[in-house]
Amino acid sequence: MKIMIIDGQGGRMGSLLTEKTKNAAISDAQIYAIGTNSIATAAMLKAGADYGATGENPVLVNSRDADYIIGPLGIMAADSLLGEVTPAMAVAVGQSSAMKILLPVNKCNHHVVGVSSEYSMSELAEQAVRYLLDCISKKA
Repeated sequence: MKIMIIDGQGGRMGSLLTEKTKNAAISDAQIYAIGTNSIATAAMLKAGADYGATGENPVLVNSRDADYIIGPLGIMAADSLLGEVTPAMAVAVGQSSAMKILLPVNKCNHHVVGVSSEYSMSELAEQAVRYLLDCISKKA
């Protein structure tokens, strides 16, 4: 099972997602840390990702066969994450057949109405991993 975690900027969200996904001990899961920059990739690798790569092409290539894509809502919007998400990256994620688990971070001019902003980044990561586990158990 290929779980692709995408993050940018400092990689804080991606490293939390990586750590919590690893701690969930999902059998046969491989975590691919795809950073929009090298700092984000390094943070996710340090948190325990199995593989890591940086930039647009790794997003395009790995979106093709990922089972799950996890990251901030901005990975589906061109020019998000302070311009780190290219239009091609947003299209690749959007067109992927993977289940997308998006964290509703209300930054970078995106606001999801009806979503509480009371959650910490760690709480959002925990919710994302719980949803991932629920999806996996429903497939079994």
